[in-house]
Amino acid sequence: MTGPLKGMKVIEMAGIGPGPFCAMMFADMGAEVIRIDRPGQSDPARDRFDVLARGRRRVALDMKKPGAADAVLALVERADVLIEGFRPGVMEKLGLGPDVCLARRPSLVYGRMTGWGQFGPLAKAAGHDINYIALSGALHAVGRADGPPPPPLNYVGDFGGGAMMLAFGILAAVFESRNSGEGQVVDAAMTDGAALLSAMMYGMKAAGRWSNERSANMLDGGAHFYDSYACADGKYVAIGAIEPQFYAQLLRLCEIDDPAFAAQNDPGQWPDLKRRLAAVLVTRTRDQWCELLEGSDACFAPVLDWDEAPAHPHNSAREAFVNVDGVLQPAPAPRFSRTPAATPASPSAADRDADAVLADWGLDAETRARLRADGVL
Repeated sequence: MTGPLKGMKVIEMAGIGPGPFCAMMFADMGAEVIRIDRPGQSDPARDRFDVLARGRRRVALDMKKPGAADAVLALVERADVLIEGFRPGVMEKLGLGPDVCLARRPSLVYGRMTGWGQFGPLAKAAGHDINYIALSGALHAVGRADGPPPPPLNYVGDFGGGAMMLAFGILAAVFESRNSGEGQVVDAAMTDGAALLSAMMYGMKAAGRWSNERSANMLDGGAHFYDSYACADGKYVAIGAIEPQFYAQLLRLCEIDDPAFAAQNDPGQWPDLKRRLAAVLVTRTRDQWCELLEGSDACFAPVLDWDEAPAHPHNSAREAFVNVDGVLQPAPAPRFSRTPAATPASPSAADRDADAVLADWGLDAETRARLRADGVL
């Protein structure tokens, strides 16, 4: 196990989406992450495709059985971090709330991942990524003006505004704990995180430089120099030539000498200029535009699908994707010069790991045998 977080010990209470993604990030960076699963969740035929579960060992515990909470608390005594993503109050009902855990491990950082947060009028309501980013204002800004906002997959809420914010919060709290000796709770809400991801847009709106109307702004497809365009073969290219010198290079390489394009930053001209640029870009195939523009300062890239992206020469050169037991997946990121992350391992079987994990984390043979006899393990 290598990486900048080598030596950090993390307990993950298994959930879905942002919690596992956050735990995956810690495992990718070398932390020892133990995933507490529910019984019956492990399926060897399916588990290797669960990329979010890579890189950590697993223990299946029946949390409804007496003694299960005590087993987790025994692990907590040796942990730096606990990650959970249940609705508010669930961990408390299991006997594993922050007060109980911090009493057993005062320096513990207790990371909580929810959509609405631990408090507020909506805190206990169900929801998913699309609901959380809708409330933050982020969803309204996505898409074209002539239709409803489309779901931007679950990048903005689950992963960007959720998992990554939680990971940042946990690391900040661990840093503080190393100085103070005291742990604390990190309350990561996807509504908060999605709002924070929109910080620049809120600032631009306050300055009168961002409209509530979709497809009317520089970064939402309103500007002709920042959008995706169809090519002659039905594939797409992405243009992002914001700065005047890059815009000038785009026009030069595309052999555009139409004087109308001099009005780059006049929003009133953007719809017409978009039609004109689209008419130029549709005259060649995507590969032909790549040959002409890729690698220049025209701020150009081909729009690649899931099969094409891993094979692109730039991604290949950086080894941005790895093959783990036949499953092609993104490599750990970012890169470290002195403590690089290792290639992640496939998710392992909970029943195979359990005894070894508990032994490594200090539970003696008698305790492990009792947990099995009681049906906890």
